[in-house]
Amino acid sequence: MKAIVKNILMTFSVAATVGLAANAQNKPAKAVPTEKDYYRIVTLPIPEGIELEVGGLTLLPNGNIAASTRRGDVYIIENPYMLNGGSPFYKKFATGLHESLGLAYKDGALYAVQRGELTKLVDKNGDGKADVYETVFAWPLSGNYHEYSYGPILMPNGNFMVNANVGFDDEWWRGKSLVPWRAWVMEISPDGKMTPYATGLRSPAGQGIIDGKYFYSENQGDWVGSGHLMQLNRGDFAGHPAGLRWADQPNSPVKVRTQDIYSRVDPRFNQGKIEDDDPNRPYKTLFEVAKEVPGVKLPAVWLPHSILGTSTSTMMQIPADNKFGPFAGQVLIGDQGQSRLNRIFLEQVKGEYQGAAFTFREGFESGVLRLTWGNDGSLFVGQTSRGWGSKGQKEFGLERVVWSGKTPFEMKAVRAMPDGFEIEFTKPVNKKTAADPDAYSLTGFIYKYHPVYGSNVVREQSLVVNAAIVSEDGLKVRLVADGLREKYIHEITLSDKVTSADSSNTLLHPTAYYTLNNIPDGAKLNVPKRAATGHDHHNMGGMAGTSKAPEKKAAAAPASTGLKKNQVTKPASWTTIDQTIVLGTKPGLKFDKAEMTVKAGSKVKLTFTNNDDMPHNFVVVPDGQAVAVGELAMKMGLSAVKLSHIPNTPKVLFNTTLVGPGSSQTIYFVAPTKPGKYTYVCTVPGHFYVMQGTLIVE
Repeated sequence: MKAIVKNILMTFSVAATVGLAANAQNKPAKAVPTEKDYYRIVTLPIPEGIELEVGGLTLLPNGNIAASTRRGDVYIIENPYMLNGGSPFYKKFATGLHESLGLAYKDGALYAVQRGELTKLVDKNGDGKADVYETVFAWPLSGNYHEYSYGPILMPNGNFMVNANVGFDDEWWRGKSLVPWRAWVMEISPDGKMTPYATGLRSPAGQGIIDGKYFYSENQGDWVGSGHLMQLNRGDFAGHPAGLRWADQPNSPVKVRTQDIYSRVDPRFNQGKIEDDDPNRPYKTLFEVAKEVPGVKLPAVWLPHSILGTSTSTMMQIPADNKFGPFAGQVLIGDQGQSRLNRIFLEQVKGEYQGAAFTFREGFESGVLRLTWGNDGSLFVGQTSRGWGSKGQKEFGLERVVWSGKTPFEMKAVRAMPDGFEIEFTKPVNKKTAADPDAYSLTGFIYKYHPVYGSNVVREQSLVVNAAIVSEDGLKVRLVADGLREKYIHEITLSDKVTSADSSNTLLHPTAYYTLNNIPDGAKLNVPKRAATGHDHHNMGGMAGTSKAPEKKAAAAPASTGLKKNQVTKPASWTTIDQTIVLGTKPGLKFDKAEMTVKAGSKVKLTFTNNDDMPHNFVVVPDGQAVAVGELAMKMGLSAVKLSHIPNTPKVLFNTTLVGPGSSQTIYFVAPTKPGKYTYVCTVPGHFYVMQGTLIVE
């Protein structure tokens, strides 16, 4: 024991001496690596007067880039790589299109998707401008603002895939297929023949070819608990019932019918006899309905809402040429709301796709909508924000992601095992620390499948990690865990105990979200069981206007008022109300009042009505603190929706909870006693950067 103590003291002494020497020499501490050390973002300058709200992006054979815009123009961008210090040159190729949200190149022509047609653009005389605007195929429009159309994606057979958004009518947030083939994937041949391919889409902003197969990405909304990536085959039903209105057409390959869905979820929905905020409303998950209804497809990978983004967009598979780092064959997928890229590792188990999603790169200047590879192996990122809002504050942008040549310390892949997961790393781990089961945290959860906007996390349950077994080369760790559940999402978080072999680096991104559609067959490892330390949060609550949360103690407002921050009943001591305010929302992530005035110390009744097609809250914070509070909300993880994206901070003065589309909440508060300006903000991730107003206290 004395020898051990002596060694410890010697080690401490040496460490202290080294530290003092470093201080004496004024050596700076070693910088912690960040995303930009491995993947650099290069911004392409855009000339004044060009509103490059990128809706489509594609590589041309000569290395130039073509971009279509939401304003209806198509530009050819020469020297997009800015070689020899030169600037890119933008030349308008076509104009007058109706909100082109997709672009592809085939056989010397560009193909653009407008709201109501697939259009072929041809430069016949070689002057760099389109002479021919040829309608390949047109589909109906109702005139609804939400009827976006996306694509085209060029399939291996030479045909094009086009996706069509749902629209809204009297229930302006509940998706409807108002005209034929809305909420469908349409396969269109170059000669203009359209074949319905699949339905069940809501807001399918992204599409792509992965391993030669067709995938699409979905956004949270009614019937969609969270964004996800799904592989679709002909005849599949992806979950949103709106498009089933046309499923009985002679050329439809879809066998699912509307009553198949409503009768399994709750027949009262179809009969209009149940309110969205009914606390006794039963719910099912999508996978439970899929067990009963043949043809229902499940997501390959869920992208947890507000954690990995808010508006899932397009995807691109990383080429196998090793020009973009150690992730060849994996998928990069954009998020418009959070101005970011995520990374997805896919595998097939029992013939079905599943896999893990990771954060990859944040910090783009606008909302990430479109991607295309350059001929140098860099990734072009087309961006837009107007009307949709994004973390990046610019209305539009075009940037490149360039690999530095250095390999980050990351989870390269997560694979399902019969008794847990296998994590593969980009670099060897410290075998001793990585073998500690307590260095890993696993939580399973899922979302509701219901005709309400989004879903909070439900059936949350911690898993017991019984063992962490490190491979001989240190590149893999096999986690043996109890409590795996098929069809559930599994959050896998690694602590900072898991370092590189020389202990110099912790993981750049320590959390993965694995969608476990199928547990693979095979032998399970015989390891001792460890005591359970987890918990089960079955059926957690939701947002105002959707489902009611379980009772919990509300946070207190400033002590002088004696009210809760979310005071939803009139205080018994109030005999009068000094001021009544009605606040709503407008499209484009806006409150319908940019400014409100109250008297200092007055008793206020405020009703917040959400007129938008996505959930919002109303939060009052000190002036200048909106972004800081919003960024705290972004760090709330799985509890974010359950807690209405309201972080536990004294900077929150009073607030509503999350209010669903078409719903409202009334709160009571005492205005601050200190005159001045305060800010009201929606703290939903991605919203808080732009959805703000000023509360003037006189």
